[in-house]
Amino acid sequence: MQLYLRLAWRNVWRHKRRTVIIMAAMGLSLALMIFYDGLIDGFNQAIYGNAIRVLGGNIQIHAAGYRAKFENNPLLPLADDSAVINAALTQPNVISATRRIQTGGLATSREGAFAIGIIGIEPEAEAPISLIAQHISAGRWLNGADQDAVLIGRGLAEQMNVSVGDRITIVGGDAHKQNRQRSMTVIGIYDVGLPSIEKSSVYISLTEAQTLYGLDGQSVEIQINLKKLGQEDQTIRALAPLLPGYEVESWKENYPELESAINSKGAVMNVFGVIIIAIAGIGILNLLLMAIYERTKEIGLLGAMGLKPRQIAALFILEGMFLGAAGALAGAALGVLLNLTLGQIGLDYSSYADVAEYMALINGKVYPSLGVNHLLNRMATVVIISTLAAWIPAREAARREPAEALHYV
Repeated sequence: MQLYLRLAWRNVWRHKRRTVIIMAAMGLSLALMIFYDGLIDGFNQAIYGNAIRVLGGNIQIHAAGYRAKFENNPLLPLADDSAVINAALTQPNVISATRRIQTGGLATSREGAFAIGIIGIEPEAEAPISLIAQHISAGRWLNGADQDAVLIGRGLAEQMNVSVGDRITIVGGDAHKQNRQRSMTVIGIYDVGLPSIEKSSVYISLTEAQTLYGLDGQSVEIQINLKKLGQEDQTIRALAPLLPGYEVESWKENYPELESAINSKGAVMNVFGVIIIAIAGIGILNLLLMAIYERTKEIGLLGAMGLKPRQIAALFILEGMFLGAAGALAGAALGVLLNLTLGQIGLDYSSYADVAEYMALINGKVYPSLGVNHLLNRMATVVIISTLAAWIPAREAARREPAEALHYV
């Protein structure tokens, strides 16, 4: 076997220019795939990561039984929310853990009644990581001492025809399914560029929500924000033994459509990646077919020396595998280096914020990751396709009769 490997490696470099061109084609294809992986991961962090922060955090913790009653917006108080927060903050990937009360209701004004989600928050705890707090377009952010004060989205403000300082009525069900309503002053309007969220979510202080819904000193949800998207499963596994009797879920359970959108991007790239590398693999097929005609006498000599057809075929397949492996290594190095550089510099997409609704969630620059999550699979794909591309030339070489090949001109 060692002899075959040495012969195959020597043959690969007989025509250095052609070899470098084929390796460059394979390597650039892989580098582009790695760049795309890193860029998509950067977009996921910039767009979906921010969307998840707006919608309710990477992980939510509720009392047992919450999921079964989820559709009815149950107000099931957590037994010991302080202990839950302390446990969450011990995890290295957690950057914040805050208490919330969340339920459904109505907001009414002279323009009519509008269905909303009413969210009681700890303003001081959420301010450093809240995208809502960073996008106050009028008025101010909440504070913990606010009473009869509500923060609404620009979309809802336009629907209700209200501005900062106006009064609106908030109606929501308490822990005993009784409707509670209160007239509140609009103290701020937020604008995250997503009308669907702005029209459906209003914020009040946690103390106000506790008073309004009969949950004195209690909360119904712990929102956990992580450093990066994708760390949810690891963190949930670590929290499970620390929080028996609680329901610990990631955003994937509450917003499966977001997970589907993220996965679909990866699936599309997998298909296009194989096609791109297969096109580059045609170059390997052509290179080895040319080699057969250039080395016909040599193939005949190998046959005359006793090498069987399958052994001659194996020699050409090894050449294809070497070409793919060398191209994969070069492409991996180039792709990671490119992402490493761009990950420090960032790509400015702020000018495209108005192109689509979800682009509004990008805060300035997008920073690609290294793109190594699928690196081994990508490299294996390159090697497999290059090896398969060598199969037709290998079969052609194996069919050569030694006597004919030796007299080939």
